[in-house]
Amino acid sequence: MSSVPDGSRSVREEDAFDVAAVTRWLQDNASEADRATLVGEPEVRQFSGGASNLTYLLRFPERDLILRRAPRGTKAKGAHDMGREYFIQSALEGHFPYVAHMVGFCQDESVLGADFYVMDRIDGIIPRSEMPPGVDLTPEQARGMCLSMIDTLVRLHQVDFEAAGLERLNKGRGYVRRQVEGWSTRYRNARTDDAPDCEATMAWLAEHQPEDVATCVIHNDFKLDNLVFDTDDPTQVVGVLDWEMATLGDPLMDLGGDLAFWVQADDETLSHFRRVPTHLPGMMTREEIVQTYCERMGFDLTPEQWRFYEVFGYFRLGVIAQQIYYRYFHGQTTNELFALFGPAVHLAEQRIRELGVGSA
Repeated sequence: MSSVPDGSRSVREEDAFDVAAVTRWLQDNASEADRATLVGEPEVRQFSGGASNLTYLLRFPERDLILRRAPRGTKAKGAHDMGREYFIQSALEGHFPYVAHMVGFCQDESVLGADFYVMDRIDGIIPRSEMPPGVDLTPEQARGMCLSMIDTLVRLHQVDFEAAGLERLNKGRGYVRRQVEGWSTRYRNARTDDAPDCEATMAWLAEHQPEDVATCVIHNDFKLDNLVFDTDDPTQVVGVLDWEMATLGDPLMDLGGDLAFWVQADDETLSHFRRVPTHLPGMMTREEIVQTYCERMGFDLTPEQWRFYEVFGYFRLGVIAQQIYYRYFHGQTTNELFALFGPAVHLAEQRIRELGVGSA
């Protein structure tokens, strides 16, 4: 059996479930090949990360599985659509080698109290704010990690979504417009009295939005801590996690969202909110990543054209932070960590001003 992964712990009492019931469901519904390795009742651990859907580790003697479920009391729609996550990953299996094997999806709430799905655990290294203990990257390895990340994103964006059976996610052209309008509405709805108005930024995005460059499978949360790297060779991606926001859309919007989390060693504005080890010696700069990605995708993009995607990425990051902070501001949570997201919104807006957009 593989080692216990970092970030897992004993199950919180309020998140516990009937393990025997889930085990019976797996034995009744998994494929014959999967059932053969699911003998006995598993040890269950819970991953502490994530603010919405719950993630568990099921440790059978011969195999580790991951269980993802919606919080109790929610329906399989919107932000907690387990069926959609399962469908996308199932469709990609065989077309994209970095997605986990899906074992089963359950809509019977009598089993666990909410929709859930089960998949294989991808074993390997997941970068967090720092690399795991004992994983010391040389500058050459750090650069190799970046190149593998780019190659993986390019491979995802080149998937034939029709051949994969993902056509039903296609809303047609206008993805950029829908995103600008949607995230602007979300910000206005979540704005608190102490938040910047961001109206100049939203007006600039609306005025400068380009046409979609393509329609392809996009991950929408593609960043280092959603990638799994090979334990023996940390320069190679072996898995991509967290498909909750995946859809069909513009690939440059996907890259822009990714690089909003890319805090370089020489960054000052967002340095306090770095969540992945993009500051390490050898890590590529945002400019190098964009250039390499565009070369491999065949896109001819000027720095001024890229500025739209970069601004949008930071604006989207600011909206996400504001939506989280809104809950704290209005007393919907007492978690003091949520208070930190308020300043993050101002820093995202400051970074946008540094890019020449918005008022001083």
